[in-house]
Amino acid sequence: MIMIILNGKKAEMPEIRDAIAAFRREEKNVQVRVTYEYGDVERFMHEGIQHNAKQIIIGGGDGSVNETVNAMAKLPREDRPILGILPLGTANDFATACEIPLESLEALRFAVSHSPTPVDIVKANDRHFINMATAGFGAKITAETPVELKNFLGGGAYTLTGVLKAMDFVPYHSHITTPHDTLKNLHIVAGAVCNGKQAGGGQVLAPLRAHQRWSA
Repeated sequence: MIMIILNGKKAEMPEIRDAIAAFRREEKNVQVRVTYEYGDVERFMHEGIQHNAKQIIIGGGDGSVNETVNAMAKLPREDRPILGILPLGTANDFATACEIPLESLEALRFAVSHSPTPVDIVKANDRHFINMATAGFGAKITAETPVELKNFLGGGAYTLTGVLKAMDFVPYHSHITTPHDTLKNLHIVAGAVCNGKQAGGGQVLAPLRAHQRWSA
């Protein structure tokens, strides 16, 4: 079985429904679950595992991918299903860096036609991530860009919000602790711990190239 976990905000889009309908005609036993609130992804993932799903495809943006990664991180490595991505977000930074098609049907086909590639899951404080963790100005922009503006401008919404927020931004007083060292009394304008290649709607922050699909 292949389970598609679809962000509820995208479930009624005609192009998404058409793509999934076409995919179901091509693949046997495709099950679709639609999220309503945080926590649904983990619940649906466990349901898929119980029904021997060979693959989970998350349909959403980078936030949906992050929620999926945090759910997978709780599972023993040997129990984690193969993860595919159906990019439906504003930026789709991780999917874009992985060269996953942004057209929905092509992304679904991509998920089942390519061999899985292992990718690290990184832990920062009590959360996990697969693309990157940001702090300071970049994180503020990501958190405070209105959904309506993202729907209207796409990735350009982050740029516009950044210009507006830059006028009164004050660096954050902070410290960073890793297993190897602690840096204290820092004044951070923007910081990023990169496992993937890009963030913020296509801003390349690391020269490393993310892989196409993962099983970790």
